[in-house]
Amino acid sequence: MHSGVMPQIRVFVLDDHEVVRQGLLRLVEAEPDMTVVGEAASAREALARVPLCDADVALLDVRLPDGSGVEVCRDLADLATGVRCLMLTSYEDDEALLAAVTAGAAGYVLKEIRGPQLLDSIRRVAAGRSLLDPATTSRVLQRVVESRRHDARLDLLTPQESAVLELVGEGLTNREIAARMSLAEKTVKNYISSLLAKLQVRGRTQAALFIAEQHREHPDTSGSDGPATRQPRDS
Repeated sequence: MHSGVMPQIRVFVLDDHEVVRQGLLRLVEAEPDMTVVGEAASAREALARVPLCDADVALLDVRLPDGSGVEVCRDLADLATGVRCLMLTSYEDDEALLAAVTAGAAGYVLKEIRGPQLLDSIRRVAAGRSLLDPATTSRVLQRVVESRRHDARLDLLTPQESAVLELVGEGLTNREIAARMSLAEKTVKNYISSLLAKLQVRGRTQAALFIAEQHREHPDTSGSDGPATRQPRDS
């Protein structure tokens, strides 16, 4: 049916579960246009073997006993520049998808995928196409941006504490903050003690650095033009 000169897609398989890995190897080897050139059960093995295999596509399990398939993908960008990575995972995981995107993976599929679909995915990736659906990628990126914008620790602050934190970030003393907010200086000290505990930082300088970092990552979340660069002073 096929001539013997059919170009072969060279596939490497990384999965720490032997039964899964053997199933993948048999699936790939049964195809006339594919051949298995290597396998590994750990990130360390994969990084040692893939560069020697001249693989076209590396099937990488996301979760491994000694690391992550995403880390392997990122490292292979330097060690084996010709290989394209297709990530395999047992369940839908937005963080893993985002990590795969940033690591330069060509695709991301769930292990529940049917054999013919997986083989088609390998062929598409080998042909230079991406399996990362733009709509899915966009949704994930937006979700992660939102979660980072609303830092869990910031969500613990009351509106007054948030306002005090902004002024700490601008380098104001307790006395200056009290004057700006029409509060008693003791009240400001109480607010600062509370926000330091909630942010899990040791002092006002660390609090100022924390809010400055938030504004640097998300400039649109600042209530003003951003914190000044004055060093905060203790009152």
